[in-house]
Amino acid sequence: MTSTLPPAIAVTGLRKSFGDKVVLDGVDLTVARGTVFALLGPNGAGKTTTVNILSTLLAPDAGDARINGHDLAADPDAVRASIGVTGQFSAVDNLFTGMENLKLMGDLHHLGRTRSRERAAGLLERFDLVEAAGKPVATYSGGMRRRLDLAMTLMGDPSVIFLDEPTTGLDPRSRRDMWQIVRDLVADGVTVLLTTQYLEEADELADRVAVLDHGRLIAEGTPDELKRRVPGGHLRLRFATARELEAATRALPGAVPDGEALALRVPGEGSGRALRALLDRLDLESVEVAELTVHTPDLDDVFLTLTGQGRPGKQATR
Repeated sequence: MTSTLPPAIAVTGLRKSFGDKVVLDGVDLTVARGTVFALLGPNGAGKTTTVNILSTLLAPDAGDARINGHDLAADPDAVRASIGVTGQFSAVDNLFTGMENLKLMGDLHHLGRTRSRERAAGLLERFDLVEAAGKPVATYSGGMRRRLDLAMTLMGDPSVIFLDEPTTGLDPRSRRDMWQIVRDLVADGVTVLLTTQYLEEADELADRVAVLDHGRLIAEGTPDELKRRVPGGHLRLRFATARELEAATRALPGAVPDGEALALRVPGEGSGRALRALLDRLDLESVEVAELTVHTPDLDDVFLTLTGQGRPGKQATR
């Protein structure tokens, strides 16, 4: 049965300028419920500005935006009641313990003493912070602080979460721990809008990816769809003998042989239809392939090609 619920996030014609600098120039976004939507772009592309507008921290100059069907301008309180925000920098109080930070968020959400304590205890267990619950946050590692920060975001039980570069500064293990937390949230039905400087992160987590550049949305699709838009995909065939390599080279015009590795590089996107056609052609020539691998462009290639800039930096972006 088709759902009649509105999308988790719906944005049309979003615009924002700071003085004479245009930061968002007519952005359209639709984010389905229970998915991860990643927003990529170089420094200054408008990613954090988009998050600040959608979380009601900043008013747009023009455009329409709705969260769970609630209009940002007409019903901001309903929007705030359904969202959670984890910013680029942890919003935890170093002098409080982990439990005290969570109880403070419970008070801000008017949960009541009993419900607040129960929810805090459940989140401490979920984020593997039970043993550290009574310790000052100043003693926490970077990964623990980020987990606590996200737990604080979840105290209000939001259905939509904005994660603005949530793993910046984390070590690889802590970053992967955070990825698993995001996957678990989505499995529970939460919608996540993620901005990130780590292209691998978007590839790992996102159902759909949008690329912002100079305030404009220049591409959108699944990670695989975006990769197919970038040239450079190829098939690599390896053969057992030089004779088979030579025969395959003759059978596949445009292929580039590597005699030392007994391998052949064949331009192509690696779709099922293309693979079948290639293998059928080699079969007609009685050529047997010892090994076949598909190489596709990654999101680094997509980013570089679409924006014409270097890889994203590690600095905070507006």
